[in-house]
Amino acid sequence: AARHDAGKHMSLPIVGDAREGITALGALMAGYAAPATWLELAQSERRAWDKYVADNTTQKDNQPNSYAQAIGTVNALCDPRDRVVAAAGGLPAEVTANWRTLDIGTVDVEFGFSCMGYEIAGGWGARIAQAEKEPDQDTIVFCGDGSYLLMNSDIYSSVLSQKKMIVLVLDNGGFAVINKLQNNTGNESFNNLLSDCPTIPNVVPVDFAAHAASMGARTETVANSAELGEAFKRAKAADTTSVIVMTVDAYEGWTTEGHTWWEVGTPEVSDKPNVRAKHDEIESSRSKQRVGV
Repeated sequence: AARHDAGKHMSLPIVGDAREGITALGALMAGYAAPATWLELAQSERRAWDKYVADNTTQKDNQPNSYAQAIGTVNALCDPRDRVVAAAGGLPAEVTANWRTLDIGTVDVEFGFSCMGYEIAGGWGARIAQAEKEPDQDTIVFCGDGSYLLMNSDIYSSVLSQKKMIVLVLDNGGFAVINKLQNNTGNESFNNLLSDCPTIPNVVPVDFAAHAASMGARTETVANSAELGEAFKRAKAADTTSVIVMTVDAYEGWTTEGHTWWEVGTPEVSDKPNVRAKHDEIESSRSKQRVGV
């Protein structure tokens, strides 16, 4: 490991060969066990989190569709060795929070750069690799409408190469997670959702199912998580790439628990009272930031 990486988080630096270092640490820690109180706290927090996720991923009466509901539906129906791919927008956080990992090496969340367009291309690559050792399993891609529009052509690649994927296009009408960030910093919605772009006099919806079908994929458009579950079963049974489209709400249904403090630059000086109030709120939460992180 690099010396900078070893010490930058105020940890105890150990610089050396990774394998030899881990072996030496293992010998030094032989017989060590965490305090019972720490273990009990972790188990208690996990039970509380499991309860929250179970509620968060369940669609209730008159509740709009959400990422979490789609994630929970697929999670309950997929095989333990199926692979999940997500990348940009709100889906990396929503998958990380709500997906209950079923086996080692089955979740691919590109979080570091929130790389729009990675989902379908990365999913095709993941399926190529998966097909070599686990051809009977599926690669499942969670993708927003924005990322789909940016880069979708590897649906066609997957059809041509007979490397089946199951792609879920969750349409929230624009870049809803950035709109949420915009609102959470005291600003009004502007230019992130198609519905509030001043340069769009008439919003023309995209028929994602028809578009994907034109590239040879099986397609379905569903109205809710119950219909999504049935469509997903059919996609599992199919032998070619399937694209399932569902509209999700841009404002409601976001996962609200499990977040860490995030330093977002907000103006200290503004003519807008909401912006100044959010600045004070965010700054007052700075005590939650761990030193060295």
